[in-house]
Amino acid sequence: MQESYSSVSVFIIGTEITRGIIGDKHGQLIAKELTTIGYLVNRITIVADDGSVKPLLEGCIRKNDIIILTGGLGPTSDDMTRQIVADLANVPLVEDPGAYETLYKRIGSRINGANRRQVLIPQGFKVIENPKGTAPGFSGEIKVDGRSVRLYAMPGPPIEMHEMFYNKILPELSSLTGHEGIGRSEYSNFLTPESRLEDLSKECAIKGIEWGTRVQEHRISLYLNGGTVSQRDEMALCISNKLGRGILRSGDVEILDLLVDLLKKENITISAAESCTGGLLSKLLTDLSGSSNWFWGSVISYSNDAKTKLLNVKEETLEKYGAVSVECVKEMAQGALEVSQSDVAVSISGIAGPDGGSKEKPVGTICFGFAQKGKKSEAVELLLTSYGRSGVRKRGAIAALLLTYYYIRGESLLDIVTSWQYI
Repeated sequence: MQESYSSVSVFIIGTEITRGIIGDKHGQLIAKELTTIGYLVNRITIVADDGSVKPLLEGCIRKNDIIILTGGLGPTSDDMTRQIVADLANVPLVEDPGAYETLYKRIGSRINGANRRQVLIPQGFKVIENPKGTAPGFSGEIKVDGRSVRLYAMPGPPIEMHEMFYNKILPELSSLTGHEGIGRSEYSNFLTPESRLEDLSKECAIKGIEWGTRVQEHRISLYLNGGTVSQRDEMALCISNKLGRGILRSGDVEILDLLVDLLKKENITISAAESCTGGLLSKLLTDLSGSSNWFWGSVISYSNDAKTKLLNVKEETLEKYGAVSVECVKEMAQGALEVSQSDVAVSISGIAGPDGGSKEKPVGTICFGFAQKGKKSEAVELLLTSYGRSGVRKRGAIAALLLTYYYIRGESLLDIVTSWQYI
């Protein structure tokens, strides 16, 4: 291994990008993160997936310590990255047994065709697993002019690239000689939009600490880089206090994992009653394998008629308070508990928009109900900032998971939601 690695070139491969069909965000993200931990990113190149990257790579390999590639690892004939890297390393492409087994488990006999190209790796390179997609990445070293150049290749889809870059590549690059001294802390943020999290990070900024965010499917990861551990903790605490209870958590945390771990620990089952989310909460509750052990199911009671007939919500409750009310969701949760005979039930009813809002109940108003055997039922109301119908529904379902977690723990939901800001 070289004494240290310092200079980096990044190549973003994709014809859709060069044609303006989609925009590139990978280059900015990679450059920002690597600069934060002390690397010099001297080139970001966007190139079509037509093989034209090869002569550019040949020139950069002689002038850089690290090369990072994204894109061109799919199953089609125009996905040429793996062959180009093999040619530059002067090695053949070989089928990786581990990658083959992983992909076969995922797609079965469909691997026997174009998909099989995805498990071909330059000989001597190491596979980087892809838990979010089918094409693995890979890393290795290319010898040139008596020295070694480290190369990383990742697929182009953001959810796949982010998973590899943050969980595999960035930690490895952080540990290389010359870059160990830069501290880094990770936090998981629920419900708060990225723009607001950025504003709060600026308000709580401490000199010497840089921050970055990574938007994931059900949360936003916040990274604090530099400073001391106590300084990063201080900055995170400032942000957390402004957000409210439980919105920001230390580490790489999924809210579903928190809830499921609690269900397993307490040995209890859960059911749901959904209106505005239309089954999205149930989808989240069944994302984990083995969910049938603790999830009974869900009643999708979208109409008032469904609420009364399936969940025994009183007609007078709907007439007096409306479907979007704490009174209604409390009865929905109690009805789900009775129908399912589960140990705990959660319900959701709200106004996802873009229509249906009023001055008293604007778009983004969501009510949550909770019932549990031998325990007092509760209900709370939230007003989520509306960034569109899908955003309200998604954050409503995530809020339901978080609030259910606290309800089972016996904590005051009213105190918690009252503390929540910037949602």
